[in-house]
Amino acid sequence: MPKRTDYISWDEYFMGVAMLSAYRSKDPNTRVGACIVSDANKIMSVGYNGFPAGCSDDEFPWEREGETYHTKYPYVCHAELNAILNNEGASLRGCRIYVALFPCNECAKAIIQCGIREVVYLSDKYAETPSTRASKRMFDAAGVQYRQLDVRTPSITIDFARDKV
Repeated sequence: MPKRTDYISWDEYFMGVAMLSAYRSKDPNTRVGACIVSDANKIMSVGYNGFPAGCSDDEFPWEREGETYHTKYPYVCHAELNAILNNEGASLRGCRIYVALFPCNECAKAIIQCGIREVVYLSDKYAETPSTRASKRMFDAAGVQYRQLDVRTPSITIDFARDKV
């Protein structure tokens, strides 16, 4: 019997892990996950956007508009930074990070500083914003590669009730 030919690529697999991680986010508007992977295709860490540990998601604001202090923006930790901080101390030098949304400038700084060499993303919907333009400028200067994922498999469904081994 020949092996299956409809299996997903490594890129699709790791992006799937990032997207599944996003389902842990409690943000009512934006759910982003990240997955950091070594050059040997080993998962080093995952993260999703949310408040720092000890900051209750019931007590801090989720609003997107209004006075900055009363919005989510000064409090939410992005998925990329959470994945970097969730790593158990192993070097991330030379790793790849998979993320659904192109990283902001603050996450780009952390990505560069920890030695991640490649960013693989799905969406660049904020491409023209100063934050994303700054990210790309820093990535280019630091030699961090970035590419949009070219998917062969447009969707994957996980059915916990049906997919029993």
